[in-house]
Amino acid sequence: MKKFYKLLVLMMVMAIGFTGCANNSDKTNSNEKTAEKTESKESKEDSKAKENYEISFSGSSTLAPVISKISTTFIEKNVTWDKVDSSLPDKNITIYVSAGGSGAGVKAVLDNVANFGMLAREVKDKEKEKVKDYKEYNVGLDALTLAVNPKNNVIAAKQGNLTKEEIVKIFSGEYKKWSDVDPSLPQEDIVVVTRDLSGGAHEVFQKKVMKDVKVRQDAIQAPTMGALVSKIIENPNAIGYASFGIANQNKGKLIPLKVDGVEPTEENILNKSYYISRPLVIMKSGDLTKTEQLFIDYLNSKEGKQTIKDMGFIPNK
Repeated sequence: MKKFYKLLVLMMVMAIGFTGCANNSDKTNSNEKTAEKTESKESKEDSKAKENYEISFSGSSTLAPVISKISTTFIEKNVTWDKVDSSLPDKNITIYVSAGGSGAGVKAVLDNVANFGMLAREVKDKEKEKVKDYKEYNVGLDALTLAVNPKNNVIAAKQGNLTKEEIVKIFSGEYKKWSDVDPSLPQEDIVVVTRDLSGGAHEVFQKKVMKDVKVRQDAIQAPTMGALVSKIIENPNAIGYASFGIANQNKGKLIPLKVDGVEPTEENILNKSYYISRPLVIMKSGDLTKTEQLFIDYLNSKEGKQTIKDMGFIPNK
């Protein structure tokens, strides 16, 4: 069944009449009282105007599908804001979600083009300093898994495990063919797939694995995490750092490898023995409006957390 969400624009025009009194003293007092009433009324109207009935999210391509799914359920369940809270008007709930990378999420908040920025990495101190009245809300936890195509013989040759040293050599280009990783493997080119520079995954992988070593220049830079995973699924010789959540969504289509003998499982990510983990966060400037608070409450509800888990990620406890 098709659903149509209408964008309603409400234009409010206030007409305030002033009535003069007979003598100057009464007139002065009357004007003062009228000014006070007008100021009070305008203050209330300003407060009402600040309440947003449309909420927008921008940023991480990993987190965007999660927020989008939860938003869809929230809208289908309530339709209008008064169904969520009776003190709110009968206005359609509209939630916009756009993906462009964690860096784009920060920029969207700084440029005031989105209410929330979505990030699949930690927010840098210098980013926090730029945002007026910075606020942050944790959604859950993800990790980067070193994933290959199921047809890749490295799985059998290395018992499904790569050391950090081998990973650095693969992604830096020191190892160019799979036979460089293990002599039993074919002399076929290693196809390295990464996120583009705007993605949070790029920064996490560089910080936690590569350190000061640069990723090879001919690596395929995927515009989204979904595109990165697709490249691995399509190419038997590809390797990339796939999101734990998205890898879970594509079980059997790609194989996450162990790193230094540690498997990327929920337990190992939570206890930090699998160290290539990253937070899923949303950020904003200023306090939450009532409508924003209601959605954040739903995001953190049992139902919201179950959606996060169902999509392969680790929700906050």
